[in-house]
Amino acid sequence: MGIFDSLNNAAFQAAGSVASPALTATMQYLAPSYYVVLLAIILYLYLRKDKNVFSFAAAAVLLAVADEIIKDIVKEPRPCTAQPLPWTGGYCESGFGFPSNHASTLSGLLFFIKGYRYLRWMYLIWLALVLFGRVYLGVHYFTDVIAGIVISVVVAAIIYKLRHRINHILASIAHRIAPFLFKREWVG
Repeated sequence: MGIFDSLNNAAFQAAGSVASPALTATMQYLAPSYYVVLLAIILYLYLRKDKNVFSFAAAAVLLAVADEIIKDIVKEPRPCTAQPLPWTGGYCESGFGFPSNHASTLSGLLFFIKGYRYLRWMYLIWLALVLFGRVYLGVHYFTDVIAGIVISVVVAAIIYKLRHRINHILASIAHRIAPFLFKREWVG
């Protein structure tokens, strides 16, 4: 047994040691919450007139697309397809498992909200719960989540470095499409 198998088995054993019907229901509820959370952050940044709203949204989309491309190349089955965990009640998701989409889309987005102390901490706590839930529910191996985090941080760091240019380009496009939503000051 390799080190990755040992890590994955230890993670499933740890999840099983804290398993409960209430925790399972909570983790199943949190899984799709990222759509709402991402939209809420985009709205929050927009209302704060933070130009990073554009690079944040672009990073989220690019990270999600990159994840799907990697999944289609690697084609690793989800752990729950091989052996469902007893505490999940047979819960499983379709598609491939590596890397974790939640980890690879969400982790690096912390760069874009680092100036908002309370938002950053709430996001970090929520993210940790969501990522724990991916392993707890058996839809990802622990190593899928770690790989997703690494991919997300690397790609998001590059986008963050280019954020001023990305923000300017996307703000210009947004102003042309919806000048009533994105005034001239968004572009300048």
